[in-house]
Amino acid sequence: MKGTLFIIALVPLLVFGQQANGRSKSEIGFMVGGSSYLGDLNQFNPIRNTQLAAGLVYRYNVHSRLSVRANFFYGTVKGADSDASRSILVNRNLNFESKIYELAGGVEFNYFPFRLGHDRYKGTAYVLAEIGLFRMNPTTDFNGDQIELQPLGTEGQGSSLNSKNHYSLTQLTIPLGVGCKLSLGKKAALTFETGIRKTFTDYLDDVHSDSYVDLDVLAAENGPLAATLANRSLNGNRFGKRGTAATKDWYFFSGMMLTFRLGAPNKCYNH
Repeated sequence: MKGTLFIIALVPLLVFGQQANGRSKSEIGFMVGGSSYLGDLNQFNPIRNTQLAAGLVYRYNVHSRLSVRANFFYGTVKGADSDASRSILVNRNLNFESKIYELAGGVEFNYFPFRLGHDRYKGTAYVLAEIGLFRMNPTTDFNGDQIELQPLGTEGQGSSLNSKNHYSLTQLTIPLGVGCKLSLGKKAALTFETGIRKTFTDYLDDVHSDSYVDLDVLAAENGPLAATLANRSLNGNRFGKRGTAATKDWYFFSGMMLTFRLGAPNKCYNH
C-alpha cells in the first residue's frame, strides 16, 4: 500500500519534470528581414527587389548540436522586365508580384555545441534543412491595378491551347539555409539567417512556356484580358520568347531572429 502511494505521488513529479525539461529546451521568437526571388523575371540577381518579410519561429533544442524547428514566414516577391539589362527582356515587358505565406519544419545542425546561458557554448554557425508548403498568388500591374494572373490562364491553361489546368497556388517547398546564433544570457538568443527555397513550380511569376500561345484563340476562350496580359511585348511580336520552361523558380528569406526560452534553465540539459 505504501509503495502504491509512493508511485502515485511520484507520477505528477515526473510529468512536471518532463514538462519543465521540455520548456527549458524550447524557444519561441520572431524574425524580420527580407524576401526576394529568382525566376524568369529576375534570372541573375537574388537580392534585386528585396521586400520586407517577417516570421514566427519555434525551436526545440534536442541537444547542443541538434534542434528541431517549425516556422511561419510571410513576405513579398516581385520582378519586372523593366529592370533587366538585356533589351530582349525589356521588350518582353512583363511584371509580377506575389505574397508568400510559408509554413515549414525541419532541423538545425550546429557546427559547434550551443546552449543558452552556457559560459562556454555561447555561439555557433549552423545549417538548416526543412520541408514545407507555401501559398502564392502572382499578380501584375496593369493600368494601375493589380490583376490576379492564375485565373486568366495566360499560357492557355484551361483552354484548348494547353493540356494543363490552372496551376495550384499552394506548392511544396524545401527551405535550405545557413546562419549563426549567439546566446544572450540564459533566456534569449540572437540569430542571423539566410535561406533559399527550392520550389517545384515555374509559375511563381506566372511565366513558364518558351513561346506565346495563339492570342486570338486565347482571347476567344479565356477572355481578352488574358490575351492582353499574355503578351505585353513593346514591339507586339507574337513569336518572341516568353519564358524558360526548363527551370523552376526560387525564392529567399533572410534576416535577424530573436528567440526566448520558454522555461527555466535545466541542469540536466545535454551538452
